[in-house]
Amino acid sequence: MTILVTAASGHLGRLVVDALLARGAEPGEIVAGARDTSKLADVAARGIRTATLDYAKPETIAAALDGVDTVLLISGSEVGQRIAQHRNVIDAAKAAGVAKLVYTSAPNATTADYPLAPEHKATEELIAESGVPAVIVRNNWYIENYAADVARAAETGVVSSSTGEGRIVGATRADLADAAAVVLLEGGHLGRVYELSGDEAFTYADIAAAAAEVLGREVAYTPLTAEQQAAALEAAGLDAGTIGFVTSLDAGIGAGVLEVPTGGVSRLTGRPTTPLVDGLRAALDPSTATA
Repeated sequence: MTILVTAASGHLGRLVVDALLARGAEPGEIVAGARDTSKLADVAARGIRTATLDYAKPETIAAALDGVDTVLLISGSEVGQRIAQHRNVIDAAKAAGVAKLVYTSAPNATTADYPLAPEHKATEELIAESGVPAVIVRNNWYIENYAADVARAAETGVVSSSTGEGRIVGATRADLADAAAVVLLEGGHLGRVYELSGDEAFTYADIAAAAAEVLGREVAYTPLTAEQQAAALEAAGLDAGTIGFVTSLDAGIGAGVLEVPTGGVSRLTGRPTTPLVDGLRAALDPSTATA
């Protein structure tokens, strides 16, 4: 088996490479793809083949797939361009006769109404139409996403959002990377759609409580209306498009788009996911992270 990890120079991709090795994959069985392979020098030093891979340049995808039978397609970061970019990878995987394509999608991608869902839904549909044997892993929100809230709370003593009582079943990138590694390495997953979630759901009020524990100071949660949040973002200098995106996303969270059954990751990995407090602490100080 030879596994291609796309976007391997990114936060998640690097962790997937680490998880594959930790779960017994040999370096020679892994190909790490990235637009700029100079960012993968440390990966190459471990005996892993690196390959130039740009989602927008099909010729690089085809070359990276040489000798590969399993692919992890990590969703692209360029919102608005992802459907076309993902199609390039899917088409190349089909042409190469890939035996397993794993795609990192988003929670409730085909049923929920929130700004990030449409491109993921379209990609899942493209994969199904292609006929390439596939597994969909819908990653819930990264706990690391909330490190900025905690950092601000260190100065202000406040965590605020317009998500209301919306529950998030997040996990750390490392937890989600480990689940992806399991799916890549093991048989028996083809055709499955996994909602990859942490072991416990949390709200923004819980994030404030976790921030207080991490920071060792009082942190209050201030719920905002969408209008109040929009005004705060405008005061911070954000443009109208970004403000609309953020408030729509938080409205979706408030409506429950991230609330899926707990334990999706641990059922695959066989170990508990990282608690919210520990994940936030590690995000702020990586030296405290544990394997």
